[in-house]
Amino acid sequence: MPERTSYDAVIVGGGHNGLVAAAYLARAGRSVLVLERLDHTGGAAVSTRAFAGVDARLSRYSYLVSLLPPKIVQDLGLRFAVRKRTVSSYTPAVRDGRPTGLLVGGGEARTRTAFAELTGSDREFTAWQRFYGSTQRLAERVFPTLTGPLPSRAALRATVDDDALWHALFERPLGELVEETFTDDLIRGVVLTDALIGTFAGAHDPSLRQNRCFLYHVIGGGTGDWDVPIGGMGALTDALADAARRAGAEIVTDCAVTGIATDGRSAEVTCDQGTVGARRVLVNAAPRELARLLGEAPPPPAEGAQLKVNMLLTRLPRLRDTGVDPREAFSGTFHIAEGYRQLEDAYQQAESGGLPVSPPSEIYCHSLTDPSILGADLVRQGYQTLTLFGLHAPARLFTADNDATRDRLLAATLAELDTHLAEPLAGCLAHDADGRPCIEARSPLDLDRELGLPGGNIFHRDLAFPYAEPADDAAEGTAPARWGVATTHPNVLLCGAGAVRGGGVSGIPGHNAAMAVLEEG
Repeated sequence: MPERTSYDAVIVGGGHNGLVAAAYLARAGRSVLVLERLDHTGGAAVSTRAFAGVDARLSRYSYLVSLLPPKIVQDLGLRFAVRKRTVSSYTPAVRDGRPTGLLVGGGEARTRTAFAELTGSDREFTAWQRFYGSTQRLAERVFPTLTGPLPSRAALRATVDDDALWHALFERPLGELVEETFTDDLIRGVVLTDALIGTFAGAHDPSLRQNRCFLYHVIGGGTGDWDVPIGGMGALTDALADAARRAGAEIVTDCAVTGIATDGRSAEVTCDQGTVGARRVLVNAAPRELARLLGEAPPPPAEGAQLKVNMLLTRLPRLRDTGVDPREAFSGTFHIAEGYRQLEDAYQQAESGGLPVSPPSEIYCHSLTDPSILGADLVRQGYQTLTLFGLHAPARLFTADNDATRDRLLAATLAELDTHLAEPLAGCLAHDADGRPCIEARSPLDLDRELGLPGGNIFHRDLAFPYAEPADDAAEGTAPARWGVATTHPNVLLCGAGAVRGGGVSGIPGHNAAMAVLEEG
């Protein structure tokens, strides 16, 4: 039960963004209550013993960290760290009937050699360096703006200070830049994948949703690196919950919020335990859920487009490409059926209402970089985890029969992986205490049911470019609007992924909502 009947701030949802906001506000001396529907905090950023009787704590939903600003870790004194991956990616291929692949990592000289062996020249590697040199300069300039008030479009363009790059990434479909820069189909595909994580779009989609997804995937930390959370993703949210409680925030779990009423100055939040008053309500849930709680018309439907799979193996499988060690190939991002043409074919097949014939996906092995998520006995026996994220699997494909469609897509995805292995993956799967293979899959509809992600959309809705759009309502000029967390109610703020500059495991919307509250006093 909440300890009080009224608070300075009530936060709806105990995911990582809500916990960030709670910690900042409590540290500033505000009375804060966090209400969480589930029996634990963390939302999509949790670690779970997913397989019965098996001592392995997997990052069940979100699994890598890039967008979390070091500022938040430092400000809140979090006992949390990440570890760099020595390999960025490996992409298997068949050239001239011979299994081969592209390993990116292990130093510049090794990567240059890998490009030359795959493509026959230095051209693609030179283009790769130039391209990612530009995105790194972009990251260095844009990432620091994410924890300040929203810049205008003109101000962000001035910060980027590269008109050609701005035009290519903010104004033209990303496919144009990829095709102008690279000629090899496989390398084009590796680049494009960052634009399609949880985003159902083609390379030339005029909405530019693929550009926005790409932007957030290459600016994290000012480098674009995607790092492994030591101890799993739950280590972050456990540290955030501890920080919030130490600062004085109350956290009540097993308490679903059922309604919010506000007159713009004060609010009442109704939950399973009763009703509490609040000066401000911060909603760490999707805009769809906010509309439901307010009794308002829902926003346009959102749709996720991914298959998430967790596995535990007794050992890593051998590869058909004998020129690379599986421990290297799986320590970075292992791309499957993600050539440029393959990605477009998969998109068109899903857009037409069918499952992709060759489902694109990417895999990585957390335990190679951070074995602490496994029990000591499993480590000694050589067990490893695999996390798979499938692309172009929109929620609409699962509506007729979610379970059967998920099983069919999982089987097709693993069969596609097997084409690059020297042995079937099934032979490497561990088994749980009940004798079942250690593999679990989640469709977009599963994520909607379990986490309240609308249509399984991991970003809550389409991502927005990180600048202020011209406003046409009373929120313009207010602190919540300046920080990108405004709703149509002055004292109700979004602090989840649906805020401007939301999406990913970042804590940025939670930080920005807290800053907006503190700015208003």
